[in-house]
Amino acid sequence: FEFVIPGIIALTAMNTSFNGAGMKLNVDRLYYKCFDEILMAPVSPAAVILGKSLIGVLRGLFISSAFLLIGLGLSSMRITPLFILTLLITCFTFSFMGVLAALLARSHQDMATLSSVILMPMTFLGGTFFPVENLPGWLKVVLHLMPLTYSSECLRAEALGEPFPWLSFLILGGFAVFFFCACIPALRRASS
Repeated sequence: FEFVIPGIIALTAMNTSFNGAGMKLNVDRLYYKCFDEILMAPVSPAAVILGKSLIGVLRGLFISSAFLLIGLGLSSMRITPLFILTLLITCFTFSFMGVLAALLARSHQDMATLSSVILMPMTFLGGTFFPVENLPGWLKVVLHLMPLTYSSECLRAEALGEPFPWLSFLILGGFAVFFFCACIPALRRASS
């Protein structure tokens, strides 16, 4: 039970952050057409991306906190500042990913497809419900291409008092930077 709770927290942060930022931006862009007004404002692309992703981050933190409180009541897991920092980086990573998906989607169906293709494999293969170490080598390589794997490893290690996987933490941060940087050219293409 204690093994699964940090994975579920990571999974909740992923889904809520991705959908909170991505779906909102997709609807604003394609249905309400109000995103164009934001693009006309004298604001840098980085500020627009950060602003649009913060709604996903806040939602991810809020919903994850609810699961965290439940987990604290049902287990002996520990919450440290490093756990909270990892959760925050997880929310930023998936929020930036959601913004990127929303900027690349050309329709609501595209956004739903991207969400299914991106989130569904991570949900079941990201190490949330089982230890990645027990899998065959080729599958471990595939799973380590997914940011949820690193998030689950970091949150689980810190919650259970195991040695913290600093390399996984840095790679998770690298995913956040990558998605943020990938949003900038996507935003420029969306505005032209």
